[in-house]
Amino acid sequence: MRQKTLTSLSVLAAAALTPSLALAQDASGAPGEQTAYIFTTLLFLMGGFLVFWMAAGFAMLEAGLVRSKNVTMQLTKNISLFSIAAIMYYLVGFGLMYPGDWWIEGWMGPIFAVTSLEPVGVAPADTALDYASAGSDFFFQLMFCATTASIVSGTLAERIKLWPFLAFVVVLTGFIYPIEASWQWGGGWLAEAGFSDFAGSTLVHAAGGFAALAGAIVLGPRIGKYSKDGKAQAIPGSNLALATLGTFILWLGWFGFNGGSQLAMGTIGDVADVSRIFANTNAAAAAGAVAALILTQVTYGKVDLTMVLNGALAGLVSITAEPLAPSLTEATLIGAVGGAIVVYTVPLLDKLKIDDVVGAIPVHLIAGLWGTFIVAWSNDGASYGMQLVGFFSIGIFVFVVSFIAFSIIKAVMGLRVSEEEEINGLDMAEMGMEAYPEFSKG
Repeated sequence: MRQKTLTSLSVLAAAALTPSLALAQDASGAPGEQTAYIFTTLLFLMGGFLVFWMAAGFAMLEAGLVRSKNVTMQLTKNISLFSIAAIMYYLVGFGLMYPGDWWIEGWMGPIFAVTSLEPVGVAPADTALDYASAGSDFFFQLMFCATTASIVSGTLAERIKLWPFLAFVVVLTGFIYPIEASWQWGGGWLAEAGFSDFAGSTLVHAAGGFAALAGAIVLGPRIGKYSKDGKAQAIPGSNLALATLGTFILWLGWFGFNGGSQLAMGTIGDVADVSRIFANTNAAAAAGAVAALILTQVTYGKVDLTMVLNGALAGLVSITAEPLAPSLTEATLIGAVGGAIVVYTVPLLDKLKIDDVVGAIPVHLIAGLWGTFIVAWSNDGASYGMQLVGFFSIGIFVFVVSFIAFSIIKAVMGLRVSEEEEINGLDMAEMGMEAYPEFSKG
């Protein structure tokens, strides 16, 4: 009797929904305008909150890879940089990245104006965007801006002051990132020249890596990182469980990062493409982790967990420039090379005495270069030469402006804590509280 009743209810529900389903399609059977609008908006929102969750991933990864005396500082930096990015991208960044859309009435408005993103109940044809809600598009794009700043945080850990760092975040999220991203995603000169970066191997990840590189050079290495004869000294992190959790969170968030960058979910083809992007993204991450797993065993005689974690992230960065066109086999190979890059470029940075606490430069900058370059392998519309032109154009711009910004901040505010404060830990020196007070002395 229960099964029969449920079946009857299902039939009645299907009959009731039939007119609505008909309205959702046009005469040819394709999705109607409003249906496509709704699903693409949903893609932006789901992708956006998955990328937002990556902020938690960066926070946990960094908290695990720094020493316990600096954990509170890293957590403070991560929640602060995201919040600053959200405000700066609204006030300045979005307008620089998409100048044609900045003054659209009803959803952005002038600076400091309190406006709604859309009138309630507006029809798609009456909105600024004819394919998704303006609010969802803005929300999604903001998350990429904030991610760029998160990359810088880990590299400069354990010796940079809080407020000078946040001052740089203002410059990065309000000006540097939006300007270089406008060259491609804002319809600028790189887009017109044929450069291709699907979800941001260069525009987001390498850009964050170049900014981190500039900061690391201006800031200098941590005390005790390099001996007098120039050899690198291992400085273990405080909690590899947190670092592993952070990596898995980032891996999850990347499905929104790459999948949402399809920018459409209004047709069967779009949904199929999103599913392919998910599969390729996952394959590249897995291959990066396995490559690092094997190579650290072969190279060092034992597996290095931190390298495996960064290998997965490097695989993700490598596939981000083109997660749709490759086959699963190609995506796996692309990710594996990314994992190998981490294993062999981390020691290279140490030879150059560039102290990158979490390995963000190899993961985001060097793997970003690889991912951007190899786009032409699977994407017939891209050329290897133009991919390099785009990468180094953005890289030079971000590095030079970031280096100047860090140098100015250093001269005006000071950039680095004192030697005593660095030795005692930034948690007490900068924050006055510790993440693990039960382990403190006295």
